[in-house]
Order: sequence, then structure tokens, then C-alpha cells
Amino acid sequence: MNIFEALRVSHETQRALYTRLLATEGDKPMRQHVFTELKRELLAHETAEERCFYVPLFAHDATVDASRHAIAEHHQMDEMVEDMEGMEPESQAWMEAAKKLADKIEHHLTEEERKFFQEAGKVLTEEQKISLAKDYEAQFLTLRIKDE
Repeated sequence: MNIFEALRVSHETQRALYTRLLATEGDKPMRQHVFTELKRELLAHETAEERCFYVPLFAHDATVDASRHAIAEHHQMDEMVEDMEGMEPESQAWMEAAKKLADKIEHHLTEEERKFFQEAGKVLTEEQKISLAKDYEAQFLTLRIKDE
């Protein structure tokens, strides 16, 4: 498995979780459970991705700006999650915030997959792609286990 395939596994999990979250209708315990799972997935993914994918790409002029942009989007999503934590999950405002978060997540994932992965693929060797995948998966699993 290479780094792009490893990242896509979490991307698909994030998509499934935000879809489930948006499908909840007033079921506060289920909504809270899915939101907690989405927060855990985002945190583990962002942290591992930044350490094991973006930081190594700072060494390449062609991928510095895209790496900075992606990390900035991670911080925006973190702030959106934090704002939602201060709202009542059964409120209309919370659901509107959830929709905005889902849109932001989808924008970020699509941008990575359609643009950034291609740019990164040009500067990384096949060996690096495999090595980064192993590093990412180890970090991701450690972070997920630690957060539970």
C-alpha cells in the first residue's frame, strides 16, 4: 500500500461518518456518538497526515504551498468541530454547523485526491510512498487507540 491508498482509507471513513451524522434526525445519543467518532477520525487522520505526509513534502518547492494550505484547512475543520461542541446537538444551529463541516471535509478530501495527490506523486519516489504509508498507518493507529 502506498501513502495515497492509506490516506484514502481514512477519507472514505470520514465520508461515511459525516453522511451518517447528517442522516441523524433528533436522536441525540446517536448523533453524539457519530459526532464523537467523526472527531476521533479527523483528529487521528489530521495529525498522522501532517506528520507523515505534509511535513516530508515541505522539503519540495513544488508541494510547500499545497501542504500549508491543507494544514490550514485542518485547523479550520478543528475550529468548526470546537464550535459544534459548544452547541446543543439537537438544535437546528448544530445541524447547520454539521452540514458546513461536512462540506468543508468533502472540499478538503476532494482537493487532496484530485490535485494534491498528483502533485505529491511527482516529487515522491515509489519507496517513499510505501514508507510514508507505513509511517502514517502506525501513527494513525496509535492516535486512534490513544483517543479511545
